Amino acid sequence: MLAFGANAQQHAPVTAKDYEHAESFLSFNTEPFIDRAGIRPNWLPGDKLWYRVNTAQGSEFILVDPARKTRSAAFDAQKLADALAAAGGKKYDANKLPFQSINYTADGKTVLFTADDKKWAYNPLTNQLTIDTAKAQTEKQERSGRGARGGNESLSPDGKRAVFIKDYNLWVRDVATGKQTQLTTDGIKDFGYATDNAGWASSDRPIVSWSPDSKKVATFQQDQRNASDMYLVTTNVGKPTLKAWKYPLPGDKEIITIQRVVVDVDNAKVIRFNVAPDPHRSTLSDNISSGGTLNDIDWNSDGSELAFVSTSRDHKNEKVRIADASTGTVREVFEETVKTQYESGWSAINWRYLPASKEIIWFSERDNWGHLYLYDAKTGKLKNQITKGDFVVTKLLKVDEKTRTLYFTAGGREPGNPYFSHFYKIGFNGKGLTLLTPEDGNHTVSFSPTENYFVDSYSQPNVAPVTVLRDLNGKLIATLEKTDLSRLIATGWKAPIPVKVKAADKTTDIYGLMFTPTKMEAGKKYPVIDYIYPGPQGGSVGSWSFSASRGDHQALAELGFIVVLIEGTSNPLRSKSFHDMSYGNMGENTLPDQITAIKQLSAQYPMDTTKVGIWGHSGGGFATATAMFKYPDFFKVGISESGNHENRNYEDDWGERYNGLVENSNYDAQANQNFTKNLKGKLMLAHGMMDNNVPPYNTLLVAEALEKANKSFDLVIFPNSPHGYGQYSYYMMRRRWDYFVKNLLGAEPPYDYVIKPKTNQR
Repeated sequence: MLAFGANAQQHAPVTAKDYEHAESFLSFNTEPFIDRAGIRPNWLPGDKLWYRVNTAQGSEFILVDPARKTRSAAFDAQKLADALAAAGGKKYDANKLPFQSINYTADGKTVLFTADDKKWAYNPLTNQLTIDTAKAQTEKQERSGRGARGGNESLSPDGKRAVFIKDYNLWVRDVATGKQTQLTTDGIKDFGYATDNAGWASSDRPIVSWSPDSKKVATFQQDQRNASDMYLVTTNVGKPTLKAWKYPLPGDKEIITIQRVVVDVDNAKVIRFNVAPDPHRSTLSDNISSGGTLNDIDWNSDGSELAFVSTSRDHKNEKVRIADASTGTVREVFEETVKTQYESGWSAINWRYLPASKEIIWFSERDNWGHLYLYDAKTGKLKNQITKGDFVVTKLLKVDEKTRTLYFTAGGREPGNPYFSHFYKIGFNGKGLTLLTPEDGNHTVSFSPTENYFVDSYSQPNVAPVTVLRDLNGKLIATLEKTDLSRLIATGWKAPIPVKVKAADKTTDIYGLMFTPTKMEAGKKYPVIDYIYPGPQGGSVGSWSFSASRGDHQALAELGFIVVLIEGTSNPLRSKSFHDMSYGNMGENTLPDQITAIKQLSAQYPMDTTKVGIWGHSGGGFATATAMFKYPDFFKVGISESGNHENRNYEDDWGERYNGLVENSNYDAQANQNFTKNLKGKLMLAHGMMDNNVPPYNTLLVAEALEKANKSFDLVIFPNSPHGYGQYSYYMMRRRWDYFVKNLLGAEPPYDYVIKPKTNQR
């Protein structure tokens, strides 16, 4: 290290101009140069849609009619600009109209929009522009539950009622009259109804699932009376404010549980299920809700019964049950038990109750791949496996009970990158598997209201998006947009390089991205920065779709580094055995794969493997410190941000899901504070002191252990910041650049450079 430090001082200083050049590769500087991208379809009655697309001149509004197979301008922008000028007395640029969103009247003939604080109605055929006096749509939006109560309500499907929490009980508000009625009466502190609390996620909104007929809600009474508290303290002039909330930890005897109920809204009656309380768990994670809706609940059409799934504390057992919504009687249908941990998908729950046919679509990795199965809901017997093969069903998007067809996304079935998601359909009987999105790349689909059409945007990390319209048979109706990168490329931008190498086992293929400087010197070797997020619920790359800027990876590369992102074994979206490679030992953190990948890449690219740095946030912060302590001869510089270094100090579900229960797993072997004596290189720790996701005591444990071991290190504290540092995120980015430039590149960075984010005005 002394020799390295001496050589490091010979590098020329990195200037403010160099930092300014690096900053030009951040998203707020690259996005304005991308044209005809970011299409967000806004569906209209009759399956028509409109979208706004950015161009080099400004923007355009496009109207698409799938039935007629037409794509055209929603209106003549110049005529509308002239009409606005005549009405308002000032000029407007047709390419930069003063609004970004439009709507249509019911007959589809008139465009509605808001400009200069006025509501306008414009008929493109007659070129007539008038003040819009219609209030119905606006009032409906204002009554949606997002207005008066600040989003803390759940609106019924018919839009007539909204439930909310008051004094730990559930209430309902009549939308038309505003009348409020109390639905439950026995809710008390720490034993309230519909409480939103998932360890670190919390809000005042109720967690419910409305019945389709808008007469009942499925919810729970959440018991956290005996759960342990977590504490944070503000930093301010005068006495600090103590923040306390329920936050159980792995190994706690008591965790948060839920007592499932149905509330009859018409009669303000609570029907309690006749089953024991469930652990606060879902088939996806600890968070039992998505957007305020209770997960793992599926009603029948008339609200008389509902299916639900109970997940065990360690995620190893799932019980599929059906409840009578009038009596609370629960019938056991079937259960699945696994050796490690069960999950019903990634980002979406992939099971469905089909009450009309008395069947259940179930997701399982029992054959080592994530697939769909068809069960008899009356007998609990398996009828047949629906999808089969060496691929993973990632998201079940549509169930057509009439034609008995499923529509889903999956990865790994097509040749090439297994992380690319494609869209398919298949019959309930497992026959007729059809690829609906054949183009190579990662696909994202959006259904029309009738679900007869879908918009598909596909891309790769180094290939810009194309957006098309197809019918449900996969037939191409129209190519809507092809992204134009010409202006971006003219700035000197370049895409990352997709890479494929072998894992540490020398057999398994693993994938990643590599960022190199846009201008590389012949014969020169570059220090390496390994950005890591080891999962197990995600990975370093994140989305495999196109993105002009992925954080500051290219920015760092411009400062004189080669940056790598490697999806190591034990990350998701592959086989079950792949995902489970480090089950019970999260401390492995994909690090053997990271090291072997860098060594393999160095045989092809000019990497200096004597100068390897590593950084990551949250789980990546955990992995970074592990790398510096357990592989100190390979990783020379590390920046560990907000790491969950001691999983007995992190919310109960995380460790117990991926490590197992404390009594069955060696948490000591994964605790970073136990290995600080091995540190040889330069390590920076960073944490927000108001982090309610990963409490800061995780990092402070490591800091104290480093001090006990007489080790030098750097510590950056954000006294009042959350997990992501909020307003100080660019400060942390600049400190990250400085640390690698000084300690890995061996150069002096510019003093206190300020990264200046811009607001994208497009």
